Amino acid sequence: MIKKHNTSLLAFNTFNIDVKAKCLMEYDTVEELISIVGNELPKFNRFIHIGGGSNLLFMSDFDGLVVHSLMKGIAVVDEDDDSVWVEVQSGVVWDDFVEYCVANGWGGVENLSLIPGEVGASAVQNIGAYGVEVKDVITLVNALEIASLQPKEFSLDACEYGYRDSVFKSKLKGKYIITTVVFKLEKTPKFQLGYQHLEAEVLQNGEVTLANIRKTIIQIRESKLPDPKLLGNAGSFFMNPVVSKDLFLKIQSQYPTMPHYYVSDTEEKIPAGWLIEQSGWKGKQVGNVAVHDKQALVIVNKGGATGGEVVQLATTIQQSVLDIFGVTLSAEVNYV
Repeated sequence: MIKKHNTSLLAFNTFNIDVKAKCLMEYDTVEELISIVGNELPKFNRFIHIGGGSNLLFMSDFDGLVVHSLMKGIAVVDEDDDSVWVEVQSGVVWDDFVEYCVANGWGGVENLSLIPGEVGASAVQNIGAYGVEVKDVITLVNALEIASLQPKEFSLDACEYGYRDSVFKSKLKGKYIITTVVFKLEKTPKFQLGYQHLEAEVLQNGEVTLANIRKTIIQIRESKLPDPKLLGNAGSFFMNPVVSKDLFLKIQSQYPTMPHYYVSDTEEKIPAGWLIEQSGWKGKQVGNVAVHDKQALVIVNKGGATGGEVVQLATTIQQSVLDIFGVTLSAEVNYV
């Protein structure tokens, strides 16, 4: 167990916002987590459990307890002729897990390559990319209830997954800490290549294999998204809005080539990045923050930015998109 007082959180948020925590504690086992929650948490007025900090924006120093998992175990818990079930501890870096699966020939998460963060947070956020969401491979989530210090299993249905959403982000927010996640992976992969031109780009790297899908997606992400180590960011800042069919048709009449994705007979999804770019924000800088010049969905810290500066730019962008298109953008990033 690690305990630090008045310590920097610069290494714990990919926006590279230099704030401090009153206390930071990291644990290696569930028993240590129980000890922290039972004995240390009551001493503080504020508490947050973080993963890699890839979906957080700190607005100021955190006057409370920050807890982080160092549990790194990966274990096969069951298998049959077609599938393998793998239990992964919360502190495992997500992309390390994807690399592990691809190396073992297990399909299901290769489209989620290079997404920042840790496994525990992936199950909270329901991360997704290139036509795949993590809920597609989750079968069970194990968590510790903060109030009772008792473990609880959540089936896939009990997690109530939606687009970048789960029960852990809504009605159970702050009530549980995820300890492990069980994934079901396929020994004979069923490749998901229907997203835009993904298959064509994979074929440029050779035949369709897990390794080439992973390689291609890493290439695409690196070409569009800035490395947080070089330019602070939280990846996609906004969620892609789902709008009514009527509003979609109204916008489409003015922008016939607008990209879009079918949701239902009454709803359509429009890429937030496209809306932001059409609103004139791509590449624009305000103070120490900017909209990335290669991907308008990403807000970047150009150096020395505060959380307040990021929020101010994000709010201005939201208002622009609302004024021009009548579409409300919701932040995917959590403000702390």
